[in-house]
Amino acid sequence: MPLTDQRDGALAAAASADPSPGATSPPPAAGAVPPPARTRLAAHEIRAIVAGLMAAMLLAALDQTIVATAMPTIGLDLGDAAHLPWIVTAYLLASTAVTPLYGKLSDIHGRRVMLLIAIAVFSLGSLACALAPTMIALAFARAIQGIGGGGLIALSQTILADIMTPRERAGYQVYIAGVFATASVAGPLLGGVLSQHLHWSLIFWINLPIGFLAFWLTNDKLKLLPRHGRRHRLDYAGALLLVVSSTTLLLALSRGGVQDPWLSAPVLGLLGAALVFGGAFVARLLTAREPLIPTAVLANRIVACATLAACFAMGTFIGLTIYVPIFLEGVVGLSASQSGLALVPLMIGTVTGATLSGRSMLYFRHYKRVPLAMMVGSLVACLTLAVYGRDLPFWLMEVALAFLSIGLGTILPLSTITIQNAVAPDQLGIATAAMNFFRSLGGALIVALFGTLVLGAAAGQTGADIAGLLRGADPALLAGAFRAVFVAACLCLLMALAFLALLEERPLGERPK
Repeated sequence: MPLTDQRDGALAAAASADPSPGATSPPPAAGAVPPPARTRLAAHEIRAIVAGLMAAMLLAALDQTIVATAMPTIGLDLGDAAHLPWIVTAYLLASTAVTPLYGKLSDIHGRRVMLLIAIAVFSLGSLACALAPTMIALAFARAIQGIGGGGLIALSQTILADIMTPRERAGYQVYIAGVFATASVAGPLLGGVLSQHLHWSLIFWINLPIGFLAFWLTNDKLKLLPRHGRRHRLDYAGALLLVVSSTTLLLALSRGGVQDPWLSAPVLGLLGAALVFGGAFVARLLTAREPLIPTAVLANRIVACATLAACFAMGTFIGLTIYVPIFLEGVVGLSASQSGLALVPLMIGTVTGATLSGRSMLYFRHYKRVPLAMMVGSLVACLTLAVYGRDLPFWLMEVALAFLSIGLGTILPLSTITIQNAVAPDQLGIATAAMNFFRSLGGALIVALFGTLVLGAAAGQTGADIAGLLRGADPALLAGAFRAVFVAACLCLLMALAFLALLEERPLGERPK
């Protein structure tokens, strides 16, 4: 989500926006500290902050794209292909669980300190990944990396919303989109080349200099950020319940159908625990004095529709970026470096779609029309892949992947902008983080679904069988599994399209009454 991150979510930052300065805010709640007069940042100060955020975004975006094409090589090199999905699942478990915490803590303690913590933890996790001797050790290291990665995207989006109006954001959009375009192209290529010709650990070593650069650039510049003065408190009980419930649910979905049968005691036990702790979390939301995620945010129809549309769109994208390289290597017969090159249309398409959607929101009142049209094109492309699969000419397969991802990309900035436009300034952090949480959760669920369809296709579900599939021992069996994957992706696209159609087109800058 990983994807990552949740990469995805990251593309939304390329066009998200803060409500315009002329909008009115709701009156402060009882006991709230009146916010200080907002000091207008100079252009050179905004550029300095954006430069630091671009480095942080690159850290997250490159890691997610570079891991995808290296996964088959990592599984074979460590001799544990059966646990290969944990490279993704461990990251998603950690990053998903902590994302709302970053949002809430940034509302309490400020964006700067939380972003610096996220960068530092992510870099330490990358070091642990590079040194991991086994798949189990790598999974634990990826979890550490995910604890940091869970804050990089949400906090960057929130900071950009703190300092810019939509029109100002358009001037910087080309630079921000360029970061993700670079990661989209360079990530798959680097992942394939480094894992095939050098060593897969280099895909994690490369994060250390980028992390140092991001820390150095943001350490001083983020002191300039405006602060909203409303006091918050962290709901520790709610945070614990959220972490436990989301973790047990994702563990159940990652094991079911791959490591254990769906009706086995471990999977049913995890699902039962997820249901109990999830119910307790909902009860906590309804009764806490200040819940982790405000109920007013969750009850907002714009927030709900935008979040669900992004959840299905980003989940589909993350799942495809993880498993399409296996399709390209195990079914089409490409090498790791060749699959990295072939994955570029899928990755760059989301950047193209995000840019088109973000720009259309500045010029068109009915800004949903572009995403709706592009999502229809994505659905047609995905149906083509589901029906014809490996029988498609290679060039047409690449075109289908490009059109599929362009539509997905259009939803990412739309969801972020509309959510940030629908909440009060003092709720920007938690609202943005909540969106990223559910988007990451959707990604984890869909990755688990795709993993069950692909890895569960191995007869007997043994490590040797899965390793054989990755080497292309039975392309026909794997092709059948991926036909099911593309059909599932079509259903997810339909859900994203439905929630997008239900989303209210509120003019940018208009505050809820």
